[in-house]
Amino acid sequence: MTAFSANLGFLWSDLPLPEAIRAAARAGFDAVECHWPYAFDPAEVRAALDQTGLVMLGLNTNRGQPGQNGLAALPGQEVAARAEIDRAIAYAREIDCGAIHVMAGFASGAEAEATFIRNLTHACRAAPDLTFLIEPLNHRDAPGYFLTGSDQARDLITRAGLPNLRLMFDCYHLQIMEGDISCRLETLLPLIGHIQIAAVPDRGPPDQGELDYRHVIRLLRDLGWDRPLGAEYRPEGATEASLGWLQTLRA
Repeated sequence: MTAFSANLGFLWSDLPLPEAIRAAARAGFDAVECHWPYAFDPAEVRAALDQTGLVMLGLNTNRGQPGQNGLAALPGQEVAARAEIDRAIAYAREIDCGAIHVMAGFASGAEAEATFIRNLTHACRAAPDLTFLIEPLNHRDAPGYFLTGSDQARDLITRAGLPNLRLMFDCYHLQIMEGDISCRLETLLPLIGHIQIAAVPDRGPPDQGELDYRHVIRLLRDLGWDRPLGAEYRPEGATEASLGWLQTLRA
């Protein structure tokens, strides 16, 4: 049976994070993940996780100032980028979260790539017990973002040579940018640290749209993937009303 993680950046986003964790447990999710938890006391988040028995799979580094979408690939922002990485590491350890998505930001070129690798090296060496994720984003939702494709991410991970650096494979973003999801999953699976799902093209519930997640889930089972899939979609209205897909895809 496939396990699913509720991404609380989108699901139950109207609730404080501890209450969103409890709502995800009541809905039958197997784990949770989030975007930016820093406004909430980590002790309260940890209490909600302990109460429900859910694990927080991942969180993001802060985006930076308004209009930014991460700092780690921005030349000249190394001090701020590493401060946010260190903040994320401290928070993750307080809530026993195993992975951190290091947000690159809006940048391009060789200097940005070198900056990103240096900051990722800082992260991976500062917390060898954690997994650090990089995620390609599509150019429609995040125009100008540094990381836009799976080949770019693979080459960067290979160049960095860091054992705890992995790819966040977001099927929504990569279907928009590249398509051929099945082949890319097969090829990139050894580098993947987490997989997220949502409908394409509108980022709705994953039982809608052009991408057949029943096929994707069967493929992942055949490939031996046994970790939760992150449901990172935007519900229309109340989250509870959007969850009809959960039992269908789980089965």
